[in-house]
Amino acid sequence: MSFWIIAVTGAALVTLMLMRAVRRGVPSTTDGQVDQGLKVYRDQLAEVERDVSRGVLSASDAARVRTEVSRRILAADTSQDPKVAPERGPSKLMIAVMIVVLMGGTAALYLKLGAPGYGDLALKDRIAFAEELRQTRPSQAQAEAELPVPEVAPDLSPDYASLLKQLRTTVASRPDDIQGHVLLAQNEARVGNYIAAAKAQSTVVRLKGADATLEDVSGYAELLVMAAGGYVSPEAEAVLRAVLKRDVENGTARYYWGLMLIQTGRPDLAFRMWDGLLRRGPEDAPWIAPIQAQIGPVAELAGVDYTPPVVGSGALRGPSSEDVEAAKDMTPAERMEMISTMVDGLSQRLATEGGPVEDWARLISSLGVLGETKRARAIFENAREVFANDPAAMDDINRAGERAGVKE
Repeated sequence: MSFWIIAVTGAALVTLMLMRAVRRGVPSTTDGQVDQGLKVYRDQLAEVERDVSRGVLSASDAARVRTEVSRRILAADTSQDPKVAPERGPSKLMIAVMIVVLMGGTAALYLKLGAPGYGDLALKDRIAFAEELRQTRPSQAQAEAELPVPEVAPDLSPDYASLLKQLRTTVASRPDDIQGHVLLAQNEARVGNYIAAAKAQSTVVRLKGADATLEDVSGYAELLVMAAGGYVSPEAEAVLRAVLKRDVENGTARYYWGLMLIQTGRPDLAFRMWDGLLRRGPEDAPWIAPIQAQIGPVAELAGVDYTPPVVGSGALRGPSSEDVEAAKDMTPAERMEMISTMVDGLSQRLATEGGPVEDWARLISSLGVLGETKRARAIFENAREVFANDPAAMDDINRAGERAGVKE
């Protein structure tokens, strides 16, 4: 409440100062203007006398001119007030409109850009708050229970509906049939029954055990998110973590991990992760379109003035064939200089644009090879902050730190 009192008082004071300045108006006549006019008329009389003495003007014409100029001097001296004319300010209606626009516009702008009711938080406090939010968020079961009953494809053909019903019955009677659960998960997802699809896929992963493929596990994580209406629950997070431990660059898992970070108050980390996915590509990857649709607001929340990159423009690239050919004829010193130049370019790009975890790891390792231990350690510590909430990425960063000899 105290914030609003201070804000309204400040806005009111500024408005009053502006109104006072506006009401002063603009003077219509000044003493200097009147004096200047009389001086012109007196100069005209003096010119008449000179013309008479030179014989240019006759006595009768000179008399008529003197009379006319004298009449004008008298009119200027008696009808014009040499003081400042009354001030002319805006009407009361105009003042009222200006007050409404200034006060109302200020409030509307704050309601759009500000956060009413929230105090300013230090970065440390914001991170702690986000971590608490992450630890206390609803479970998968709670999220599913709060959703309305899903409308399962009402336009199913009678034949397909009959086959799906038969599939459900068959799978229920054969709980260890892996292929049956695979088919059930696919068909339940096809008709929009994601809760049942996730349950069937969970059974697939459980029955396959160590033989479950990366696609099996990432598909299960995706179905959990879909079953919760786009919400990444702690259960879905655990499955995503398992995927990333096996493949740190799995696009599906990184996309949903970024979504989880946004939902738990860390858009800064999510932005870096999604930006890295865009730069890596490829264009037809299923996560590219969703990221492109959402990364603008995420960048705003992260405080980044962002221009989306060309998809695939930041994918990892090794030396070109020309670089390799040129390196053959280089001395060791020249070769080291070329590597140093490449490392400097990578370092500059990460500092200004960010990038995926593999670029950070490569930079740390390269600096270790070049013997720039101090610089490698600084970037290693920076990378640990950037990817603090990404366990899979942290594994890559720590391994790079070990290779560079900067991990304690």
